[in-house]
Amino acid sequence: MPHGPEVVLRTSYPFEGRIVRVRVEEVQLPSGRLATREIVEHRGAVAMVPVTEDGHLLLVRQYRRALDAWTLEIPAGTLEEGESVEACLERELAEEIGMEAGRIEPLVSFFPSPGFLTERVSVYLCTDLRPRPSGGGDEEGMQVVRIQLDKARALIGQEIFDAKSIIGVLLASERLRSRNG
Repeated sequence: MPHGPEVVLRTSYPFEGRIVRVRVEEVQLPSGRLATREIVEHRGAVAMVPVTEDGHLLLVRQYRRALDAWTLEIPAGTLEEGESVEACLERELAEEIGMEAGRIEPLVSFFPSPGFLTERVSVYLCTDLRPRPSGGGDEEGMQVVRIQLDKARALIGQEIFDAKSIIGVLLASERLRSRNG
């Protein structure tokens, strides 16, 4: 992708954490005016829409400190340093819902907030599920919730609020509907 019209004059990193680091850039615009860009760098994430043979979606209910609320979401996780998307997907499915998938299909890859965030979220439909001992969410305070896929669609905006879950539920629902006629 070609570089944009802004020229970077100075870069600093005022914060480096375990999950993100903040990059502050002073840039010169094509008009000559100076501007500051605050960019949150993130390694990326993988999100899964695990659907059972009988059409149930496995979601996780978890506490999100940023919202000070419990949320209902599709399983997801941040890529570890040097980790492949496939390895992250397998790890998170096992850790969060205690499952592995026999069939994994890409649904979409998107940038949640490209105005200031580098994170890319890759979303996959996971079917042919079978138990994989090593998780189920307990160590992270999560509860696995089994719900009909159509009912999950109805919960969008009521109990399902986050972008990755809304996108994942809608796209998986469409994919499965077109597959099953």
